[in-house]
Amino acid sequence: MKRRTWLLSAAGTAGALIVGWGALPPRSRTGSGRLWPPAEGQVALNGWIKIRSDGSVLLAMPRSEMGQGVHTALPMLVAEELDVPLSRIHIEQAGADRIYGNVAMLVAGLPFHPFELEERPVKVRAGEWVVSKLARELGINATGGSSSVADAWMVLRTAAATARASLVGAASLQWRLPVDELRVTDGVVSHASGPSAHYGELARFAAATPPGTVSLKARKDWTVIGRNEPRKDIPAKVDGTAQFGLDVRLPGMLYAAIRLCPMLGGAPGAINVDAALAMPGVERLVRLPAYAGSTAGFAVVGKSWWQVQQAALTVPVNWQQRPAGALDSRQIGRELEETLQHEEGFVFYEKGFVAQTEAGASRKVEALYRAPYLAHAALEPMNCTAQVKDGKVFLWVPTQVPQMGAAVAARVANVAAEDVSVTVTLLGGGFGRRLEVDYIAQAVRVAMDCAGRPVQLIWSREEDMTHDFYRPMHVARLTAALDAQGSPASLRIKSVGDAISPRWLERGIPALAGPVDMPDKTTAEGLFDLPYGFAHQHMSHVATRKNVPVGFWRSVGHSHNAFFSESFIDELAFEMQQDPLALRRQLLKDTPRYLAVLDLAANQAGWGSKLPAGQARGIALHESFGSIVGQVAEVSLLDGQPRVHRVICAIDCGTVVNPGIVAQQMESSVVFALTAALYGKVDIHEGVVQQRNFPDYPMLRLAQSPLVQTHIVSSARSPGGVGEPGVPPLAPAVANALFALTGQRLRSLPLIL
Repeated sequence: MKRRTWLLSAAGTAGALIVGWGALPPRSRTGSGRLWPPAEGQVALNGWIKIRSDGSVLLAMPRSEMGQGVHTALPMLVAEELDVPLSRIHIEQAGADRIYGNVAMLVAGLPFHPFELEERPVKVRAGEWVVSKLARELGINATGGSSSVADAWMVLRTAAATARASLVGAASLQWRLPVDELRVTDGVVSHASGPSAHYGELARFAAATPPGTVSLKARKDWTVIGRNEPRKDIPAKVDGTAQFGLDVRLPGMLYAAIRLCPMLGGAPGAINVDAALAMPGVERLVRLPAYAGSTAGFAVVGKSWWQVQQAALTVPVNWQQRPAGALDSRQIGRELEETLQHEEGFVFYEKGFVAQTEAGASRKVEALYRAPYLAHAALEPMNCTAQVKDGKVFLWVPTQVPQMGAAVAARVANVAAEDVSVTVTLLGGGFGRRLEVDYIAQAVRVAMDCAGRPVQLIWSREEDMTHDFYRPMHVARLTAALDAQGSPASLRIKSVGDAISPRWLERGIPALAGPVDMPDKTTAEGLFDLPYGFAHQHMSHVATRKNVPVGFWRSVGHSHNAFFSESFIDELAFEMQQDPLALRRQLLKDTPRYLAVLDLAANQAGWGSKLPAGQARGIALHESFGSIVGQVAEVSLLDGQPRVHRVICAIDCGTVVNPGIVAQQMESSVVFALTAALYGKVDIHEGVVQQRNFPDYPMLRLAQSPLVQTHIVSSARSPGGVGEPGVPPLAPAVANALFALTGQRLRSLPLIL
């Protein structure tokens, strides 16, 4: 979104919000009447801002907190424009109105809107992309795509600035003093002649005061944005008062444990229900169909989760394989490589004349890369507490998509959408897994059999690992042609792997899924939009459907595509007998923003300086979610296995709201990505996922974690993403360091020597 224009007006304490757009996609954010009503002692100035009687501020929070710091970053935007201390900004969960929809994620992440890259128009064939009026008008309240701050940047600042203008205007009218003579300090409006009042004393009059001219603060006047403010969610996480999904406790609550068919896509046949009901604490058994893309199974309900979990594990079941036959990841890998040989796919981007350049090349460099299925492995397993009573559904759930969760709950319970209430708890990790709503549908179905009592459905770690929506398996072939002078002349990339977006839409928003698959930008991104200055380029992707449940994984297609492209750039440098940094600098000479990030990472790492014996450096650069990240990894071998000692990160993420959160997210990304790079792999044999728990799917331990140093490029651009862009460059940086250390080029993940 390049620009937005806002018109906000107040109508008494109801706080009506009128919003117009001067941007693509053209849609309205006009409130539908389900806005944010004020409670006793509160005044709503618009759909985002309420003022309490003590002068403190309530912010409608439409984004989920899963450790990324959004419950601190968004209040900082409001504190800045309202001139209120951050400690005086409190949050309440936003409702389901369209004004809270995440438009940045809608445009950047989903396949039904045409897109363009800066100065790089992407080839879109007529009829291959659908722009749906429903899609344009739908506000999807989702936390993902590293879009929370980017989406809120103008929205919240303008909402807060408008509220401030009304408050100051109210003081001006009451005191009969010019607005431009009033000042605001820490939420107190005052005049040099003596009158003074805090926001709480002005709010009711302000609700009926037009804001007049609204202007945002100049960058030079910022006192909050750009500072290392402490995270607002940390104290509760330290003292134990923070409420995650598993912390929900309600009167009369029951517990449910699930057991899904071990074979993906399979189903239970005969179940010995009597055996389950005879076990201690068990009250009932509920069959679960394949809700929202999940595999079918059953739930055991009773007084404690441990009791019902033991019953679920021991009850005799006749499991049935899926009718189309067992899935096998090795066979799928072979099929993807066969597809790579014979199908052209959708051409996302092309420039120049690649075929002619290849035909006249002095040499060609070519490589095949592979990436496996990956699980999310969030620390907090899937869970949802549901109550179905008197024709209404109540949910307490850690989710990234409360609106979609409410929709699936309404479908399962056969109630109207407005009869579903969703309370979003803190998320013990999301990474894209909680963009799914299967566990919500299951909890509602179980609650329907519990006579109005709330029930907390909890997945075991084994169910979580073996019934995930996995990052798809992918393969890619990259080919570079060198001219007579040995310089890189063309780059051809073709990748193959399952489409994610159509499957996700089928599960969550069936009306938008469409009758056929469309080119899947989310799995191909990071290959067709490379910044390197090859004169001739051809980038294509073949979207497949292998029937393994797949979903969005932290940084999505970028997570594997950066490994493909950045490893290949190093291969090309080796074949050209050039330093990897020097070749990148040559190919980026016309893209100064990328070059600045690359140079910052290299300089801070001391690229070219001597390392201790047995260590080597690798470098990688990648843009995703509006931010550019360069990383240098310093690697050695310990007992023949890779050991990463230090990762130097440089990031240009536009305007930085909180530098501390940026550094935290870079550290988080490195640990997350290094776990996947060294260990991550999901194998499927006879339809059964072989990795069942952390002994089979290990995480990076504290003692194995590298030192992570983050350096931020100063920028006046609008904010880009932070939660995901640090993931993609890590695997290629480590792989490139391993090649420098051992001479062995690893073209498959995980990186096993």
